[in-house]
Amino acid sequence: MRLIFAGTPEFAAQALQTIIGAGHAVALVLTQPDRPAGRGMALQPSAVKQVALAHGIEVFQPASLKDAAAQARVAAVGAEVMVVAAYGLILPQAVLDLPRCGCLNIHASLLPRWRGAAPIQRALLAGDDETGVCIMQMEAGLDTGPVLLREALAIDAEDTAATLHDKLAALGARLVVAALARLPLPAEPQPAAGVTYAHKIEKAEAAIDWTRPAVELDRHLRAFNPFPGAQARFAGQVVKLWRASPVASSGTPGSILAIDRQCIVVACGEGALAVSELQKAGGKRLAVQQFLAGHPLQVGDRFDALN
Repeated sequence: MRLIFAGTPEFAAQALQTIIGAGHAVALVLTQPDRPAGRGMALQPSAVKQVALAHGIEVFQPASLKDAAAQARVAAVGAEVMVVAAYGLILPQAVLDLPRCGCLNIHASLLPRWRGAAPIQRALLAGDDETGVCIMQMEAGLDTGPVLLREALAIDAEDTAATLHDKLAALGARLVVAALARLPLPAEPQPAAGVTYAHKIEKAEAAIDWTRPAVELDRHLRAFNPFPGAQARFAGQVVKLWRASPVASSGTPGSILAIDRQCIVVACGEGALAVSELQKAGGKRLAVQQFLAGHPLQVGDRFDALN
């Protein structure tokens, strides 16, 4: 099948790689313009662009798809379908209408739950038992289109945004190839009940409020791992907490109740967190034993209250 692929990050790159492997003719790849990254802030191609170039596929990186010239470039391909995954640009109706089979979106949630930009993190923060992937027929609304295929995936107690991302990327790649092989598929309208929105993650959300229950803070750490990292403050310095588990204990929220080589137990509003991996500003992620060697803490010390 002759298609256009639109996507930018690693989640999309895996889908593109799988589509290519399945033998589809990817005539054009749309991806975001190169962005500065790294210490030197040199321009870096997206993960999707790297896959496309490795396979000799033409890449188009418009800043917008709203102008006539960009739309003409897409139309000239004569694609039967467009596959979209975490592209990052709005597709106007004129573009949605170009392919004969429309535009298919790979969305990492069980729609209509968690429409929007950050479905993986929001599912973790909410304590959902499961998530999944939907292959959706795109329309003008934000993730409102009918669903062609869906598959659920259990969220494990140890899942972080990183591990869940990888599982859903693999599932999305497999599911979109299955959808392409079976087009046209019946489209199931999304129900009106159960709609939630996964708003974009803001760095300010990463601050840890020790007055919250330990089970919520455990989800907080996992949802913000790897970005932007759950942040606490100790003696006025930022400390990122990467790994912890809720335990039965009590004390003044933010106070250190116990310390050993495996963990630092910190009191929460309900229960406590046994923190096993930390990172001081400018430092590396360290297991507790290594962290304590350079940053001695004592029972009774207290993390700063949330301002």
